[in-house]
Amino acid sequence: QVQLVESGGGLVQAGGSLRLSCAASGRTFSRYGMGWFRQVPGKEREFVARISSNGGRITYADSVKGRFTVSRDNAKSTMYLQMNSLKPEDTAVYYCAADRDLYGSILQRDYDYWGQGTQVTVSS
Repeated sequence: QVQLVESGGGLVQAGGSLRLSCAASGRTFSRYGMGWFRQVPGKEREFVARISSNGGRITYADSVKGRFTVSRDNAKSTMYLQMNSLKPEDTAVYYCAADRDLYGSILQRDYDYWGQGTQVTVSS
């Protein structure tokens, strides 16, 4: 069992930056592939980024490539999402998720545990 807690969301102007954190409980964080997803009301949850258990494999959605950076610190059982050059269309609730597969996935159905989400609002 893994519990995930996101933090770091908030209100920022377009062009600004935020860093999200996802803190995991338990001692097995390093065995999980991890992912970030986001959701806007009335729309499907969409993939943002994933990172493998050792950080060696990373994938981004095209919409955030070059602006967002995912990383993890297994010693702290925490994953991060550095978001730069934010746009109003990045406004969403951001969720982190853990996958028992070491590589993670771009598909939300592959994830086993989810956090409660953190709101990111980008004003124009």
